[in-house]
Amino acid sequence: MSSPTTPTPEERQSVLRTLRSPKLLGIEILGGLVVALALIPEAIAFSIIAGVDPRVGLFSAFTMAVTIAFVGGRPAMISAATGAVALVIAPLVASHGVNYLVAAILLAGLFQILLAALGVAKLMRFIPRQVMVGFVNALAILVFIAQLPELMNVPWLVYPLLGLALLIVFGLPRITTRVPAPLVAIVVLTLITVFASLTVPTVGDKGELPSSLPELLFPQLPLTFETFKILAPYALAVACVGLLESLMTAKLVDDITDTRSNKTREAWGQGVANLVTGFFGGMGGCAMIGQTMINVKASGARTRISTFLAGVFLLVLVVVFGDVVALIPMVALVAVMVFVSWATFDWHSIRPSTLRRMPKSETAVMLITVAATVFSHNLAIGVGAGVLTAMVLFARRVAHFVTVTRTLDATGETAIYTVNGELFFASSNDLYTQFEYALDPARIVIDMHASHLWDVSTLAALEAISAKYAAAGKHVEITGLNEASAAMHQRMAGHLG
Repeated sequence: MSSPTTPTPEERQSVLRTLRSPKLLGIEILGGLVVALALIPEAIAFSIIAGVDPRVGLFSAFTMAVTIAFVGGRPAMISAATGAVALVIAPLVASHGVNYLVAAILLAGLFQILLAALGVAKLMRFIPRQVMVGFVNALAILVFIAQLPELMNVPWLVYPLLGLALLIVFGLPRITTRVPAPLVAIVVLTLITVFASLTVPTVGDKGELPSSLPELLFPQLPLTFETFKILAPYALAVACVGLLESLMTAKLVDDITDTRSNKTREAWGQGVANLVTGFFGGMGGCAMIGQTMINVKASGARTRISTFLAGVFLLVLVVVFGDVVALIPMVALVAVMVFVSWATFDWHSIRPSTLRRMPKSETAVMLITVAATVFSHNLAIGVGAGVLTAMVLFARRVAHFVTVTRTLDATGETAIYTVNGELFFASSNDLYTQFEYALDPARIVIDMHASHLWDVSTLAALEAISAKYAAAGKHVEITGLNEASAAMHQRMAGHLG
């Protein structure tokens, strides 16, 4: 039984408990502040990718974070404008303008709510663990790669500053965890560059920060079927990519915090957040792995308070303290993201001892997921490739588990075939070749008590076997079917063509 001073993982997620504890509340506040600082340059960068004003990305980050704090299913997870969504909608912005972007985000939100109602979150159970490991490792690599442009063609002073920042973010937690190391790194490097008048790239160099609050906006475009045909492909892509990233990130946070979250609520919560973001003229978004890891791993936050405050602090920082935020050196944020990349990567998965014990097929699934994600820069493609690979390898492995044993009865007038294993499309294809059609006597019994029929491919194989024997004037009797298999056989027999 936990002591009053040591809350369980579930209790740690309680907003009311956190509000009553100055220590826990302080962790949430500082976590939200660090995340807000990390969101600013990324939101601006994603705006540039999408081809919109930087204010669009910043306001999207604010509305997504604040809304999901209330409606999302995973406490402490950060949702904001993301690169995945920016890449999807960039061609639409280039060809049709911002009004179509806003309309696509609104439609994407509706799609996500519909998909949530249809139970899309339940599909997460079909994502194997090695795909999840590959997803995490690929994200860590992509987060690291995204920092490299900030370290190229820059003044030489950037590199010693980077070393100092990395020393802080990696070393300070060994001394104390009372304050987030990323926040200390950001403050220290900002003070050094300001008071020493060092000329290094800053947040202000990324683009103009907004000076006013976001306003409600309804897209001005014709409400016709032609408009829908233009919007639907982009909206559906945003909805699917957003849900995939969000649900995968939620599962990762579940594992880190040793708690469970409501994936269906998270799915429709993402839809609601995108609707709100769209009505404020935003570019939409989804869960962010990097900022979520800053919040959960680096800062230790666990509740919706940190998510809400990340959005609020972001708005306050860019609108009220924009001039101060603009002074933050980009190298400080790069160091924070490098730490996040290191902390996110599953180093255990690539240890030689792990690789020696792990089946080669499982390692292949992980590597294919990583490779597909990193080379495509698309998490949906990476996870899809990983799941497909896992399915193929699983079907191939299971197909070899079916055995057929032939015996003759005492009189030699009946051949008995005992089938053992799970029969589906992969394993049943070889079933047809396991019988001695020419050598068998006039009566054949196929004993299925140790097997199960899963699909019509198996029924078709059994019918083909019976037909081949019938053509030779021999009679086949199928026995031992369990209740489910017998019901399928009775319903479909003779109707497969």
